[in-house]
Amino acid sequence: MEEDIQAAVSVTNAYWQTHWSQLFTGGYGPPRVAGAYDGDTPGTPVCGGAPLPDDNAVYCPDGDYIAWDMDLMRWGHARGDAWVYLVIAHEWGHAVQNRLDAGLVDLARELQADCLAGAVLFGAAQDGTLTFEDGDTEELADALTALADRTPWTDVSDHGDASQRVSYFSRGARSGVKSCLPNGVQ
Repeated sequence: MEEDIQAAVSVTNAYWQTHWSQLFTGGYGPPRVAGAYDGDTPGTPVCGGAPLPDDNAVYCPDGDYIAWDMDLMRWGHARGDAWVYLVIAHEWGHAVQNRLDAGLVDLARELQADCLAGAVLFGAAQDGTLTFEDGDTEELADALTALADRTPWTDVSDHGDASQRVSYFSRGARSGVKSCLPNGVQ
């Protein structure tokens, strides 16, 4: 699992470093990778003064870092190795949103992060920096479903239901980063 996590970080960062100037103005700088934490123990890293959530993964704009609870990663990795790639690419998507002009960030931030994750993972495959194995696309759909809210997207903090999450991820996978930007801004 550690190898998959390191590969996911490397692949995701390489994609953004390679393609940023083709997509956006300004320079690209990656978020800091704080990496693993255990949300059940004292001393959990904080974001905005609050401890990071148990069994979750986050992008923290206050500190510009991504981190993940190892319990979440172990649980998901047991379902398939594509899980860690999705989680890291999704959280990195939030870091990308934080670097964009506000007009490029969709109100449905969580779904946009899913779209960006799809664009990155499938874009990396096109670049030859990531190879999909048999069953990986099914693992990705399973992960999106497992991490979905029980109701459709209605609020900026919602992730959306399973069908919305799969749909947004698939849009990015099929049509790339620009398809993830709000209508009319592309």
